[in-house]
Amino acid sequence: MKALLRSSVAVLTLGAMTSVAAADGQVVVYHWFEYIPQELVDKFTAETGIDVVMDTYDSNEAMLASLKAGGMGTYDVSVPGDYMVKIMASEGLLDTIAEGELANKGNISALWADPSFDPGRQHSIPYQWGSTSFAVNRDVYSGDISSTSILFNPPAELQGKINVLDSQGEVMAMAALHMGIPQCSTDREQLKALNDMLQSAKQGWASFNSDTAKEVLVSGDAAAGMIYDGFSAKAREEGANVEYAFPKEGYIAWMDNVVLLKDAPNRENALKFMDFLLVPENAAALTNWTRYGAGVEGVAPLLDEALRALPEANPTADAGKTVFIEACEQDVQAVYDTIWTNLKK
Repeated sequence: MKALLRSSVAVLTLGAMTSVAAADGQVVVYHWFEYIPQELVDKFTAETGIDVVMDTYDSNEAMLASLKAGGMGTYDVSVPGDYMVKIMASEGLLDTIAEGELANKGNISALWADPSFDPGRQHSIPYQWGSTSFAVNRDVYSGDISSTSILFNPPAELQGKINVLDSQGEVMAMAALHMGIPQCSTDREQLKALNDMLQSAKQGWASFNSDTAKEVLVSGDAAAGMIYDGFSAKAREEGANVEYAFPKEGYIAWMDNVVLLKDAPNRENALKFMDFLLVPENAAALTNWTRYGAGVEGVAPLLDEALRALPEANPTADAGKTVFIEACEQDVQAVYDTIWTNLKK
């Protein structure tokens, strides 16, 4: 995921929204920070008369925890990443979209029409997709950046100057790639080595932050950092001399999705919001703004020419494979949760 909006749309607290969520003429959206342009929100309201009420989160895990802690029945839709859709469905948090309820479902591109995390798109539609890797300020470090060692065994020039995403799934997946182990390993020696490696690597990090991953590179507060591909492109557009890395060990592919939540108070309006996002013109407007990819057919002719030439969209010849974040079994996930908790101390 991935991000882009907090100042654009009114952000309400959970408590404030509870009293208004069921009001007529609204759709209550639980969204990533800074991830939709105000112009697109205004267009939806102008076309439908439905107001968009927005609350934001900065990680898949934070969104899930909030929903399970009382958010269900408050929000109509949320925007989880691929692996989180599967988790939410398994925990009964998602409503099923019946055949014919989305007039524009046929616009979903074939590549994303039947994903493993939501077969047949029973609960979701594609929002945006892209990759997660890291970017390096070339004014600070001019050496080779083709390895995840930049994050986990950084050179002297980058020691203490690295921002890491405050996102357990992405950090753990990147660490697994770095070590060449499965994402959901059950091997005790591998898990101990993973924990030790992360604890050592942390000594070279300056911060854990997702919502300012771009800003710290632009301001110079960080010289390198884990980042989403669209954020890297925007950082460069804002003047940071950054290069996005395609490490040989591999990097993360992701797709964010709009899901229909169970007990949505404005279910009909939620479906209209989802249908609106499946219109090629609207999907293209979103992609032109986020600098990520759309999962909707008919978007390509409507995209900015500059998008095709973005370095972030053109992996190097020696780039490693892309992997999706895996959803671990509950007992295995508990071990990873402990490693993450200790890492954040």
